[in-house]
Amino acid sequence: MRRMLLAVAIAATAIAITVAVAGQNDDSTSAPRTAAHPSTTSSSSTTTTTTTLPTPSSDGPLALIRTVTGDISPKSVVASGRGQVFAQNMMYKHTITVYDRTGTLVKTIPDTVDLAAFGIPGHAGVSRGAPVEVAFNPAGTKAYISNYSMYGAGFGPEGNDNCHAGDGTDTSFVYRIDIATLAVDAVIPVGSVPKYVAVSPDGKFLVVSNWCSYSASVVDLATNTEIKRIPLGPYPRGIVITPDSRTAYVAVMGTSNIARIDLASLGVSWIYNVGAGPRHLVLSPDGATLYATLNGEGRVAKIDPVNGVVQAKVTTWRAPRSMTISADGKHLYVVNYESGTMSKLDATTMAKVQDVQTAFHPIGITYDRATGNVWVANYTGSIMIFRS
Repeated sequence: MRRMLLAVAIAATAIAITVAVAGQNDDSTSAPRTAAHPSTTSSSSTTTTTTTLPTPSSDGPLALIRTVTGDISPKSVVASGRGQVFAQNMMYKHTITVYDRTGTLVKTIPDTVDLAAFGIPGHAGVSRGAPVEVAFNPAGTKAYISNYSMYGAGFGPEGNDNCHAGDGTDTSFVYRIDIATLAVDAVIPVGSVPKYVAVSPDGKFLVVSNWCSYSASVVDLATNTEIKRIPLGPYPRGIVITPDSRTAYVAVMGTSNIARIDLASLGVSWIYNVGAGPRHLVLSPDGATLYATLNGEGRVAKIDPVNGVVQAKVTTWRAPRSMTISADGKHLYVVNYESGTMSKLDATTMAKVQDVQTAFHPIGITYDRATGNVWVANYTGSIMIFRS
């Protein structure tokens, strides 16, 4: 696929921000560069652990302990908290790769499905997806994978980042994967170019950001049914849900705003003017502080989510994309896409603690609570594991 090279300056108006975000190609469908590394992955079996471990300290310096390569092009990497780490390899590989905590490959799951077998008409034969992000249910028995686009009979042109609501871009599906079998056991229709997914801590809802539909899907996980598609504006992306499962925050990357979705009423309120191009969101462990990467201005914001006040901003490097927070709540870890770096921030003061080099185009990141390790997905074909 062609690499789209669009550079659009971000202006102060919401329209200009929307144009700039489209130009940045948050999930570009251009082929990533191939990294030349020897493969360190291998196939093995895994055992799911449910042991509750002490919260690891995040006070130590980041140090690289392993680089995982292979037939991957990871858009995201997410730890389940129960021993597995999932990497989503988009349409470049049409796979999800599952690892144990050491970085050893457990299984490669193809994104092929027979939609008719799941009661979805109009798509004869085998269809393929393009895995973007994953979220796990609280019990750790199911994983939910968003698919950027679908490929096969009955599907139109593939999705892309330069789209708008109502332009005819095909809708897509979220796959449910059974953790015991590591196989797709359900498919859930959602909007166009679904990106981020989040499961409420009470296990009742899945929230999906639909990039090209300008909306968020709220799915009842008891029935795997979309109960409402909520209009949000251009390019919704990151999602985080409060520990009490009452509120979902959604970063609307084509604006400077963050939506609050009340998961009881499904009504929406707003946190306005947090900064240009909010992309990824995390909450402190107690839910009292919201953090947002501002892809359009190269900074990370600390926000009071109740009154909507931006308390601080810090510059990391170019194009901060995804981030994660340590289990002890002391530190944030941010990948900077255009700089090939990861920044460690003090979550209280927002001071920069450390920068480390990654491979080209770091795009996904996760924190493994059991080990305290930070995993970084590099779009160019590797995953780096850092001790923290």
